[in-house]
Amino acid sequence: MLANYWRGRFPYETLKARGGFRTSPVGAFPANGFGLYDMIGNVWEWTQDWYGRPEPATSPCCAPRNPRGGSEAASRDPSDPGRNFGRKVLKGGSHLCAESYCRRYRPAARYPQTIDTSTSHIGFRCARSLEP
Repeated sequence: MLANYWRGRFPYETLKARGGFRTSPVGAFPANGFGLYDMIGNVWEWTQDWYGRPEPATSPCCAPRNPRGGSEAASRDPSDPGRNFGRKVLKGGSHLCAESYCRRYRPAARYPQTIDTSTSHIGFRCARSLEP
C-alpha cells in the first residue's frame, strides 16, 4: 500500500487494515523518487489553475501554448446555470477514491471543482525550494 485511497466497494465496504476512513498524516507513505509525499490519494489538491481546455499543442512533441487553461469566467460550466461559480483544477485523488468508480487518482489527472466547495477530502500542497 503506497497511497491512501479507498479499498473495497465505496461506500459499503472497506478493506483497509485498520479502517482508515479518514486522511493520513503527511509521510505515512514513502516519498516518490523526487522526494514528494502523497502525490496521489489522501486529499484532492487545489491548484492555482482555472479549469478549462488547454490550447492545442503546435506540434505533437510540444506542450500546449497555455497549459494552465483559461480565465475564471471561461472555467464556469454553461450546462449548470444555477451554480455560476468558477472551477479550479483538482489533482491527485483522495482517500474516498475507489477503483470501482474513480479513475483520477494519479498525478496527471485533472478534475474540475467549483470554488464554493468545502469538504474534508480537498486540500492543498505546500512546497518550497531548497537552496543549493
